Amino acid sequence: MKIQFVAGLAALATLAAVPALAQAPATAPAMAAAGKLSVETTPIGDIWANPKGKEILIKEAPMLEQYADQIKGMTLAQLAPMSQGAIDDAKLKSIQTQLDAIK
Repeated sequence: MKIQFVAGLAALATLAAVPALAQAPATAPAMAAAGKLSVETTPIGDIWANPKGKEILIKEAPMLEQYADQIKGMTLAQLAPMSQGAIDDAKLKSIQTQLDAIK
């Protein structure tokens, strides 16, 4: 299982290097206006840049730390289907609840 997960993340890292042509990137002002971190809309790199957000990610999904540079432009919701079950809906909800508690 661990080998599959690592292989999945390695494949994900390759995909993360390819620009998402069909998606318009979120604008910084729009994200700043929202002010809240979200598993759906906030890039992992932005969550990682917030000390409390980083703490949550390390606690809930420690395997992300070694791939942080490669997946920083993706959201957790985008990453979840490629995580081979390591980040499921329950994990996303748990992370979102904790992110919502950040003041």
